[in-house]
Amino acid sequence: MPKVAVVPDGETKVVLGMAHGERLDEADTLTSRVFCFFGPWSLSQGMNKLIFANLVHRPVRSIISVLAVAIEVIMILSIAGIFMGMLNDTKTRTSGIGADLMVFPPGSSNFVAMSGAPMPIKFADALRVLPHVTVVSPVNQKFSTAGKIEILYGIDYDSFNAMEPFAYVAGGKFEHPDDVIVDDVFASSEKGYHVGDTITILKHPFHISGIVRHGKGGRKMIPIDTIGELTDAEGKASLFYLKVDDPKNDDAVIQEVHATPGLENYPAYTVDDWLGEMTPDKIPGFNIALEVVTFIAVVVGFLAIFQAMYTAVLERTREIGILKSMGASKSDIVSVVLRETAVMAAAGVLLGVTGTYAVKFMMAHLFPMQQFDVTGVWIAKGTIIAFLGAIFGALYPAWMAARKDPIDALAYE
Repeated sequence: MPKVAVVPDGETKVVLGMAHGERLDEADTLTSRVFCFFGPWSLSQGMNKLIFANLVHRPVRSIISVLAVAIEVIMILSIAGIFMGMLNDTKTRTSGIGADLMVFPPGSSNFVAMSGAPMPIKFADALRVLPHVTVVSPVNQKFSTAGKIEILYGIDYDSFNAMEPFAYVAGGKFEHPDDVIVDDVFASSEKGYHVGDTITILKHPFHISGIVRHGKGGRKMIPIDTIGELTDAEGKASLFYLKVDDPKNDDAVIQEVHATPGLENYPAYTVDDWLGEMTPDKIPGFNIALEVVTFIAVVVGFLAIFQAMYTAVLERTREIGILKSMGASKSDIVSVVLRETAVMAAAGVLLGVTGTYAVKFMMAHLFPMQQFDVTGVWIAKGTIIAFLGAIFGALYPAWMAARKDPIDALAYE
């Protein structure tokens, strides 16, 4: 039976292995002789010390559990950061073209670069004569995965430049069919590129004729006729950009496009409306990819926490028996396990968020053309998902610990 002892500060505590009324030496520690205090405040204090003592007592297990949660957070935030970076970068560069309207082929997705180039360039002649239309620019966009994921722009230089003039850093417009205009982000990547350098696009050598400031169109822009020859889409365009004399006339021009013979079924949107459609929910496969990665990350975190806490409960069988013999309830035992898990999860989340920014920093240097956006919304989502996954992973070990019989636990060696 536990005995009541008086400690130097006058508090009464329950201590195993002491005679009634024996005074504790000041050097005695909580973890070695005192297991449970009378009073809610003392009990809470003791449990908190016990939780941190448990974490320190098995440092390797604790570190691995924290790293598992951190990796879970990094996986979620990194895939979201890459996808959202690609999406936001596309929206920024489309907005920078300077167009007011966009005309798409029937049945195309928001990512027209994946839909090929099914529209004849000669449709531009029909669009140019519409009232309020000042500029029509056909563009052939090609989704390329050769070496890196990018969207190549095949442009009619004069009309594309008329939307919003290029801001040149060096060089100038196309002079030959095999010329390419690149933006300053691409020019600063890898070893660095300069006007006159040769780069390979679609397995064909191109000479850099100009370097422009980023934010207008693609990172690589070549003549529309040349990209048509290389992709078997001669005389074809993926979409048309239209400049209108006054934004107030946008709706009128859209009606005129649909009233044009042969263009009745061709979707036409304002650039603002199109940008509003560029959300994860509207992009095929975007949410599926995020859900798959999130699921894998949650499974990793769940199993790591489950294994760690299950092993911890087995190792502490006798300790749990002592706590229960001192009067600790099932909820107290569950609380200890879950609070210990919460500490590791919180540390893992902080490490994971920090690690994500480290990934962002490395990608900015290794892959400068890949935008990486870490948003507060996704940090919150990643934190909640990782934290809940860790707690659910500890539920069964906590329940198992609470069910242990104190007599059997005290007899356990």
